[in-house]
Amino acid sequence: MNATVGDQILVHGHTTGHGDRRGEIVEVRGNGGEPPYLVRFEDGHTGLLFPGPDAVVVPVQRGS
Repeated sequence: MNATVGDQILVHGHTTGHGDRRGEIVEVRGNGGEPPYLVRFEDGHTGLLFPGPDAVVVPVQRGS
């Protein structure tokens, strides 16, 4: 998994009552875009994320 600052990350909820969580990657701490990522979630919480198989990076649209 690779990401850049500004990309979105979607973590799928895998139990009843726990929906998907979406956040913006504000810092990439791994080498070459690899995790861990500092993520600001929609609820305002910011945390360090080591994404698992239930996470998907959604690249931000960049201008040409």
